[in-house]
Amino acid sequence: MPAGDPPLTLRDLEAIPVSRLRGVGEKKGAALASAEIASVLDLLTHYPRRYLDRTREASIGELGAGDEATVFGEVHRSSTRQLNGRRTLTTVIIGDGGNQLTLTFFNQRWREKQLTPGMTVIVHGTCEIYRGQRQMTGPVVDLAGDQTGRIVPVYPQSEKSGLLTRDIAAFVEEALARCLPRGFDDPLPADVRKRFGFVARADAVCGIHQPETLTDRDEARRRLVFDELLRVQLELVRRKRRIERATAGIVHGTAGELTERFVERLPFPLTNAQRRAIDEINSDLVLGRPMHRLLQGDVGSGKTLVAVHTLLVAVQGGYQGAFMAPTEVLAEQHHAGVTAMLGDLSVPDPTTLMGDRPLRIELLTNRVGVAERRTILADLVKGKVDIVIGTHALIQDKVEYAALGAVVIDEQHRFGVEQRAALRDKGDAIAAPDVLVMTATPIPRTAAMTVYGDLDVSILDELPPGRTPIVTEWARDDAGEQAVWSAVRAAVADGRQAYVVCPLIDESESLEVRSAEDTYRALQATELADLRVGLLHGRVTSAEKDEVMGSFRQGETDVLVATTVIEVGVDVANATVMVILDADRFGIAQLHQLRGRVGRGEHASRCFLVGDPTTTDGAARLEALVASTDGFELAEIDLELRGEGTIMGDRQKGRNDLKLASLRRDREWVTAAREIAIEIIDADEELDDHPGLADELDLLLGDDDADYLLKD
Repeated sequence: MPAGDPPLTLRDLEAIPVSRLRGVGEKKGAALASAEIASVLDLLTHYPRRYLDRTREASIGELGAGDEATVFGEVHRSSTRQLNGRRTLTTVIIGDGGNQLTLTFFNQRWREKQLTPGMTVIVHGTCEIYRGQRQMTGPVVDLAGDQTGRIVPVYPQSEKSGLLTRDIAAFVEEALARCLPRGFDDPLPADVRKRFGFVARADAVCGIHQPETLTDRDEARRRLVFDELLRVQLELVRRKRRIERATAGIVHGTAGELTERFVERLPFPLTNAQRRAIDEINSDLVLGRPMHRLLQGDVGSGKTLVAVHTLLVAVQGGYQGAFMAPTEVLAEQHHAGVTAMLGDLSVPDPTTLMGDRPLRIELLTNRVGVAERRTILADLVKGKVDIVIGTHALIQDKVEYAALGAVVIDEQHRFGVEQRAALRDKGDAIAAPDVLVMTATPIPRTAAMTVYGDLDVSILDELPPGRTPIVTEWARDDAGEQAVWSAVRAAVADGRQAYVVCPLIDESESLEVRSAEDTYRALQATELADLRVGLLHGRVTSAEKDEVMGSFRQGETDVLVATTVIEVGVDVANATVMVILDADRFGIAQLHQLRGRVGRGEHASRCFLVGDPTTTDGAARLEALVASTDGFELAEIDLELRGEGTIMGDRQKGRNDLKLASLRRDREWVTAAREIAIEIIDADEELDDHPGLADELDLLLGDDDADYLLKD
């Protein structure tokens, strides 16, 4: 790679196969390929998992029983002996000058050939004291070569590939040596680098792989994390601006008599969070571009009220509102709730004799009768219906609107980009309706900026007054479970109702968890024999589901045994007890959603988590639920326990993976990257003045991956 040529771009590095590097023959090439390293770009973005500071390393002599540690040592000797049956035990003695450590491996005879006297090795494991000697059983072993007195990168190991740290370090060293004469192109604007004090990209790439000090490593990571997050945010903001540019919006007037009447009639004051969300939404509605906003709020935080306010802004301006729910049951509940909330609210109308007319709300689902449906559809086209509530039926071809001005979509993750676009297309040919999407699944704001990157985010983070907090208890053993059933019987004796949730519908040999059907039969025969018990799961027909839910809603069933079909949308104010069996099998978000099915009325409510977790994570999840009812706090704990995959899901696909950035650790950089992306795109919408950034987006976030980022 001769000097004098322009600096190397990421596209240049992608075009250079690793086979061009010395030492990468057919065997090493196959090993690298199995670790998804095909190009020099792949190699240089295969970042170390951790670093060992050999300038201040811990010695073997400092290890005590139970200490988990990583140490360097030189192999002194190794041997293998046969145990009973076919088992073998390989013993390797390593030392670091003054002390020795015994490594033991069962059925890994090959270790004797791998670890030969004189070799320098890195071992990671838990120290045990056996017969007065330090030992580690089955530690992770890596071969490092001579790395005395420096910071040593330790790369992710793959049993499948057989690649060792010393192999990757050698390939990286050669790649950097051959790249540095030309240097690395740095497309980040100089003013951004200066604002945050970032090192140049070349220094970052060298510093992440070959840091002279731990400070070098930290500075390199800051810069490379920002690069990753900025690319994602640039693509998301660019897509968002394209939609806004291509589609004219409705300029709503947010001050009006209808919304004033609505707020005045409420039996309670708005929370500060509701006021803030309404202000944020109103600031979008007055613009001449369509709103795309996500309203995040915990169960019971008052999202529906904010959504209804949004629809009324449209109605008072002469437009219609649509409220779309994922299921017919939820659509019917929203219709009942919104109708009750609005009561006999009238719309100011100077064309009528009294200066007012009744506000008209209609329900449109597949269960509406043919004649009634025909009437609603005809009146929608004529503009006689103000607000229509329904399922995906609202975006079917036969449904037409006189002037659709605002759309609310409940449970964002149930609707893809295509459905949102179909709803937008129901507006007139000139202007698209404003779209507000709601979710009751709290996720941290930084994650929301990435997961829902094409949407602005409003958060309801406080509960309205009068909501009774749910008390959560963990029943860990048989005695605790008996107390749970006593509590259920006591609640029913007081006229209340209860849910019992199971992970599976029927028995599974692979999971020792209770099935809904077995639990239903067992409870009827034992603990709840004298109560009216119902059963609900995903295999019953829609008609049966309606019948069971109707019976429970009307108080004809005392206890409903169910699977997670009740997670979203079942709203029975008289249900005050939630029992979740094998609770450690559920994730935090799901447990929180299930718990939110109770505590919806004036009566004190309780949630019982029944389970004996076999993992520390399982116990941590249940402890978190007992300690907090704050969905956003729980979402942060979920991120800590389970990592970004929980939040990103399928969005972490292909080349757009966050290889270094963490939505947990790098929250401030997510926010900073979003702000810089907005600055750059608003000044240069198609990145014409930033060709280097544009090329990296095209390379790493091509159309398929970018579309994936915007999937819901």
